[in-house]
Amino acid sequence: MKVFVSYWLPDAPLNALREKHTVVVNEENRVLTAQELVAQLADSDALLCVGSRVDRAVLDAVGPRLKIVANWGVGYNNIDADYAAQKGIMVTNTPDVLTETTADLSWAILMAVARRVVEADAYVRAGQFQGFKPFAMLGADVWGKTLGIIGCGRIGQAVGRRAQGFGMRVLYHNRKPLDKETERALGARYMEIDALLKESDFVSLNVPLTEETLHLIDARRLSLMKPSAFLVNTTRGPVVDEQALLTALLEKQIAGAALDVFEKEPAVTPGLTELPNVVLTPHIGSGSWETRTAMAYVSVRNIIAALEGQPPPNLVNKPICQ
Repeated sequence: MKVFVSYWLPDAPLNALREKHTVVVNEENRVLTAQELVAQLADSDALLCVGSRVDRAVLDAVGPRLKIVANWGVGYNNIDADYAAQKGIMVTNTPDVLTETTADLSWAILMAVARRVVEADAYVRAGQFQGFKPFAMLGADVWGKTLGIIGCGRIGQAVGRRAQGFGMRVLYHNRKPLDKETERALGARYMEIDALLKESDFVSLNVPLTEETLHLIDARRLSLMKPSAFLVNTTRGPVVDEQALLTALLEKQIAGAALDVFEKEPAVTPGLTELPNVVLTPHIGSGSWETRTAMAYVSVRNIIAALEGQPPPNLVNKPICQ
């Protein structure tokens, strides 16, 4: 059987596939166009999807052999999983393995924006540092502050665990409250979103992108935050209305923002890149060699199971048998 890999991945995780199937890898160091992807899927039995968009048009155009789209990532809003199910195509993702690494990045950029790390680095590189000044480049304390977590699944909880080391008060909002044991372990208190925003010094977004979470953080909700508060987004860009965020920053409604994802990625809303109180990273939440290789191994396991007629470990839809 043929497995198409839509972007380069390390050989090691792919070797298990090569032992059983023909593996074709896109070696062009770019995301393929829809037409190029469809051409490869005309005779493919599986797609290991790395960054490609698999919408209705693509799913309608692929060949009849396609059995599984194994997404290389935990979020799969780039794939129309419901429509794939109607066509009898399985969709899988890679949960768990990227949890801790993404939480690390959330904290890295939270600390960077609070303590003006990027701005201070540029200051030194530009030759402006002329010696210690007691009130230069002052940032905000993290220790002892209040962290609000919106979306308290695996990654949100991992972010919360790290807050304990900073003696922080932890608030959270989730689709449903966590069990009491988990709340106690995190030292976290459930709150509705608006109340959480009013009380938090740092707000970490960790929700999936759905119709309900599109622009979850809009102008109204930004206006609820403290003028001294910071927003951190490592989940999906469209969860935040970036134009509203830009306005809130320019009008000093909030103190700063740290973004690893963008509303119209890879584009960034004009104006954000000019602001010194905004930290921007290029969607690297899971960006360590260890984690991104582990994600590939998970995708490979999902494909092998599906092509052997077994339920994949990380199935996210319910295909209609054809």
